[in-house]
Amino acid sequence: VLESRDNVYSTPESYFDMWESRIGYRLLLGGRRHFAYYDAGTLWPFPIAPAMRRMEDHLYESLDLSKQPGAKVLDAGCGAGQVALHLAHKGLRIQAIDITKNHVRWTQQRIKEEGMQDMVSASWGDYHNLDGMDDESFDGIYTMETLVHASDPSKALAEFYRVLKPGGHVAFHEYDHLDPSKPPPGCPPDLVDAVFRVNARSGMLANQLFDRGVLQRIMEHQGFEDIELRDLTENIRPMMRFFYLLAYIPYLIICFLGLQAYFVSTEGGVVGYRALWRGYWRYLVFTARKPLKTTASNNGPRQRRPG
Repeated sequence: VLESRDNVYSTPESYFDMWESRIGYRLLLGGRRHFAYYDAGTLWPFPIAPAMRRMEDHLYESLDLSKQPGAKVLDAGCGAGQVALHLAHKGLRIQAIDITKNHVRWTQQRIKEEGMQDMVSASWGDYHNLDGMDDESFDGIYTMETLVHASDPSKALAEFYRVLKPGGHVAFHEYDHLDPSKPPPGCPPDLVDAVFRVNARSGMLANQLFDRGVLQRIMEHQGFEDIELRDLTENIRPMMRFFYLLAYIPYLIICFLGLQAYFVSTEGGVVGYRALWRGYWRYLVFTARKPLKTTASNNGPRQRRPG
């Protein structure tokens, strides 16, 4: 049984609507909801905003649609809309969806403010059920740390496959981890339990399911081919270290008062860095394409390390 404030998984909507989440994302990340990209070995995380745009540039490159100006792309979990707009300014036509009503409203407002109505649209939508979208209607699909919130990742990926054109590309910036029953040497059991709690309280059901290799196997099962993995763990380490240092003292106070369930992001900043440092979890980019002709065969996952 998963533990959370209500003894059940929190929903993504409830997590993102928590005052701590809203203030933290706004003040620290300018409203963005993803990690920043740094060169491996970087210690100083500032300025953060350019590093976050570099992660969005990495996503654009991973989609591999630069030779298709005007390509139609689904943003499956758009957050406050910055990623969709950044990619739209690079020439992609983005259809953005999110299950959090505030996210949709903020994205629509940003689209209007930037005069990008011809390039970006935003509406409420659940990527588990894309019934309102035609088969084979998108050139690309991406998630930026949102598939970890799926309640049924297999169903979500089946929907992505359905609405993707033959030859279309997907790029998923997501996390995975070691088997919780087999943590790495030196990783204390209470750390694994703490990661479990953070997943529950932040509505990351799929993240709890994503042992290493699980997402690749789901992608293969749905029919994606040319699956590649790129490990960006070292590229997000400076931001994770910053979160850890910022949250550590408040986290000790929160633990003393027994208020962890009300300060999920604070606990996540400390627990997440510890888990990364121990080698328990990592940050990955999964890329693949839909075959030009639907077949049961694929080439399996290939893994690339950042150069």
